[in-house]
Amino acid sequence: MSNSHDPIHFLQQEIAQTRRVLLNNGLYYRLQTLPDLQRFMEHHVFAVWDFMSLLKSLQRGLTCVEVPWVPSKNPATRRLINEIVLEEESDVDQHGQPASHFELYLRAMDECGADTGPIRRLLAALAAGRSVSEALAAAQVPNSVRQFVETTFSIINTGRSCLVAAAFTFGREDVIPAMFRQLVGELRDKFPGRLDTFTYYLDRHIELDEEVHAPLAQQMVRELCGDDPQCWQDCQQVAIRCMEARMILWDGIKPTHTQPALAA
Repeated sequence: MSNSHDPIHFLQQEIAQTRRVLLNNGLYYRLQTLPDLQRFMEHHVFAVWDFMSLLKSLQRGLTCVEVPWVPSKNPATRRLINEIVLEEESDVDQHGQPASHFELYLRAMDECGADTGPIRRLLAALAAGRSVSEALAAAQVPNSVRQFVETTFSIINTGRSCLVAAAFTFGREDVIPAMFRQLVGELRDKFPGRLDTFTYYLDRHIELDEEVHAPLAQQMVRELCGDDPQCWQDCQQVAIRCMEARMILWDGIKPTHTQPALAA
């Protein structure tokens, strides 16, 4: 199939402008001090957390997680999602020990002195049976974080696996490597010994998402949408909505200094 007839390629063309705006956000060049980076992580950790809910929603919808077990409809899609779950929920850290990417991120926050209190309050509220909205209130998150998380869960709550897959693929896996590559930059040299876990996390995501997860996720969307033009149109709208929510999240992160941004 040529690119001109590939629905994935067409969708990517349709969302390209929004993607460019997201990737040109000035935030990536404003993270100049350790307090700047700490503040970034204190906001971004909520995106790391709700990403896992997108992923587990896909696993619930596309594989069998019930007892007694019965085989799900599409073995190829089942394998795709289980491969991604394995590496996101049970990857290894820089020392070869098992850890989810969320747990790696919390460790990175502790390592650099970022405040994990709000995200831990959210987790505690959820463990106590509170709703996501109630947990966000308990965590006292900024409005930009609330909007981002509520966007994610509104898509999950549609119950449409194709839309969740579009959010996962084009709102996360497809765009994350390009965003994170801009963050890695000079971090290792600038803050020696404070960001070892964070830079490992970024490098690991760039490697997995770009080389493995994004192609798998695109194939998953292709399988779920098939030849349904309305499904493809809905996925396009969801992808744009997710990237716009990310811009709101980024815009809510204010630098702690007034120095000019680094040159791109």
